[in-house]
Amino acid sequence: MNDPIGDMLTRIRNASMRGKSQVSTPASKLRGWVLDVLQDEGYIRGYESATDSAGHPTLTIELKYYDGAPVIRELKRVSKPGRRVYMGSKDIPQVRQGLGTFIVSTPKGVMTDASARSANVGGEVLCTVF
Repeated sequence: MNDPIGDMLTRIRNASMRGKSQVSTPASKLRGWVLDVLQDEGYIRGYESATDSAGHPTLTIELKYYDGAPVIRELKRVSKPGRRVYMGSKDIPQVRQGLGTFIVSTPKGVMTDASARSANVGGEVLCTVF
């Protein structure tokens, strides 16, 4: 697998389109940090660590719905393995006039665009969520 974050985002996108309540993905620290940001922003209910039948660590993600529609309307990968996208704190734009959010990997950890601007740090823009 070349892009583990892109794989996780695709799993979340596919499961929410099908109306699933949970989705499972292989575990890693970066995936956990991205899921922490999604949970803090209210896009998912939560996640928990588990192991599959082969003993590999996995993350089970609880998706969130409002009036039968998924809370996550759009989930896009910005920085890809073939083309990394880095931005300074002053260069990070707002997503949909502030209604959405960028998830940014900074030297101070994985955080939202608003947190990165307030902490005055830039980094790799992982994805957008709306």
